[in-house]
Amino acid sequence: MEALLNALPGSVAQGLIWGILAIGVYITYKVLDYADLTVDGSLATGGAVAIMCIVGGMNPYLAMAMAFGAGMLAGLATGLFHTIFGIPPILSGILTQLGLYSVNMRILGKSNQAVSVDQFELLVSLRYIQEACITAGICCLAITMILYWFFGTELGAAVRATGCNQNMARAQGINTSTQKVLGLVISNGLAGISGALYAQYQGSADVNMGRGAIVIGLAAVIIGEVVFGKIFHNFALRMLAAVLGAIAYYIVIAIVLQLGLSTNDLKLFSALIVALFLAIPHLKSKYFAQTGRKGGKADA
Repeated sequence: MEALLNALPGSVAQGLIWGILAIGVYITYKVLDYADLTVDGSLATGGAVAIMCIVGGMNPYLAMAMAFGAGMLAGLATGLFHTIFGIPPILSGILTQLGLYSVNMRILGKSNQAVSVDQFELLVSLRYIQEACITAGICCLAITMILYWFFGTELGAAVRATGCNQNMARAQGINTSTQKVLGLVISNGLAGISGALYAQYQGSADVNMGRGAIVIGLAAVIIGEVVFGKIFHNFALRMLAAVLGAIAYYIVIAIVLQLGLSTNDLKLFSALIVALFLAIPHLKSKYFAQTGRKGGKADA
């Protein structure tokens, strides 16, 4: 139990950092209704760009902005593949993700690049977990507030309308292709920020650091929806629910590791978590609805 308590701050810090990615996944998966797999590559791109900028002497805040821009470019590529060339959403994301592996290798110059908090100014570090929690938490709140404002504007409402009903959005004169691209750009920009923070937190950027990111992002979104969906009705709170879902995910991972699960089985366990929480709403509506109908007939 003591080992678990000691591991909790680190789980919270990782959950907050990945919570930024979860917000991005929420935008594509829930708001835009777009199955985007680009984040596996754009997260690593954000981390690679940030680390190389910091190693080159750039201010870490400016390095974060560069990572955000790199992620946005990745989302732009996916959006153009889909809207201009007519490639299906999943395949467009896979193509971008595949190409980003080579791009990330070019950025890093090798498979990984390490940085030390002793040599460079970093925003977060594994050696200072409490400060990392505060910094990542502030980032999550700031991003949520900015997005809440944006999606309340006419442009943001157009993105939400596109995800809700494309035909109706087009009937209202909305260019749905543009809104899809915009949503993907924002989502992957957030993935770039998450990757930049995560690379600084662990002290290195790796071309494979984004592998499985979509699974973690989906897990965070689904956990947040299932656990907090009944009480969080405001749009901003729903985005924060994704962040809380990411924290819950990493706490569960910490608990399972303390119980003796091999780290080699983490990907399998993550997939099972996502499958479980994806199935809960369906099973609940199916079986509870049947119970309700049977009760109604009995009462009649």
